[in-house]
Amino acid sequence: MGSMNLLNLQEKARLNNLLEIHKYRWELHARDKQILPGGDWQTWLILAGRGYGKTRTGAETIREWKESNGIIHLVGATAADVRDIMVEGESGLLNISPKWDKPIYHASKRKVTWSNGAYALLFSADEPDRLRGPQCEKAWADELASWRYPDAWDQLQFGLRLGTNPQCIVTTTPRPTKIIRELAKDETTVITKGSSYENRGNLAPAFFDKIIKKYEGTRLGRQELDAEILEDVEGALWSSRLIDPYRLTTAPQLIKIVIAIDPAVTSNKKSNETGIIAVGYNNIKGTRHYYVLDDYSGTYTPNQWATKSIQMFDFLEANEMIAETNNGGDLVETVIKSIDASIPYRKVHASRGKVTRAEPVVGLYEQGRVHHVGSLAKLEDQMTTWDAGAGDPSPDRIDALVWGVTALNDNYKGWFA
Repeated sequence: MGSMNLLNLQEKARLNNLLEIHKYRWELHARDKQILPGGDWQTWLILAGRGYGKTRTGAETIREWKESNGIIHLVGATAADVRDIMVEGESGLLNISPKWDKPIYHASKRKVTWSNGAYALLFSADEPDRLRGPQCEKAWADELASWRYPDAWDQLQFGLRLGTNPQCIVTTTPRPTKIIRELAKDETTVITKGSSYENRGNLAPAFFDKIIKKYEGTRLGRQELDAEILEDVEGALWSSRLIDPYRLTTAPQLIKIVIAIDPAVTSNKKSNETGIIAVGYNNIKGTRHYYVLDDYSGTYTPNQWATKSIQMFDFLEANEMIAETNNGGDLVETVIKSIDASIPYRKVHASRGKVTRAEPVVGLYEQGRVHHVGSLAKLEDQMTTWDAGAGDPSPDRIDALVWGVTALNDNYKGWFA
């Protein structure tokens, strides 16, 4: 009887082991489009909607690649994204690996190692210079369309030169950025497209009940759910051709920097965002040029947006803070001064409509005199999609941008009355 029990326990353990192994065999669970493609290619570009399974596909591809004992680079939009999504996230490397083959995450070294000797170095696209020099044979670039500095992609490509078959997987929600357009046209790129609906069986019903129903059929839904690369909107004041050719990696020495705020009146989930944009200027051969330095916009309480604005002011060593007071009145100045009374502050009041205020700034873009420093994805999305004639919602980031550029342009001082 004892021997029979032992045999039963052994058989049960064997079955459990088989089930555990089966659980982690990606090829048995993945959809066909999530399997590493064959053939001769350099970049596997996955353009997919939210919830498609992009992160899981990227992490499983790394699991397969690490078997060659090579060096891998993992690059995300920010250091937090690399840690929280690519490594420690629900579909990140640590959570999709079996216990007998789980990598070790060395946070202080920005490194992930496996028992077979393979290792991955972690990089933030916000720090392109860290990618200068290090080499690898495989790489995973996550959310490439939202990387602030295009130079990070260039440096990653320069380092992808080890082994006999250097390759990179790119997992991203699509945006019509220059990098994405060029990659899509490159003959060495394999493109996989997928929508959020393809992974419905693995997503919470609430995601479809609330998120999908809210955005399906809208322009944002076509981008974020259906993974369409949307071009500029007819009727929008700005287009990509007014931004991309004049983009810079770093700003030159500036004469003056302002932090422009377009405050939201409320701070609940349905509130407008508070636009917070940093703009500076200098002179090139006697002509004033403007530099959009950063975008801290978001849905905040008054204390939160004031704190964010002051942090930006201090970090950039700005000269002045300006804010529209049509909605907030004296609240803006009161909140800012309560945190830091030394901030140079000027209130502005809109006496003309949004389009009328924006048109002179659009003219400066058309002259090639406004330069975005890096990619400011959310601001640029709003600029190239806001159609005032279609009754689109108030463009908070655009408003702050317009105030910032106008504040630095002596020709339009009257617009602040």
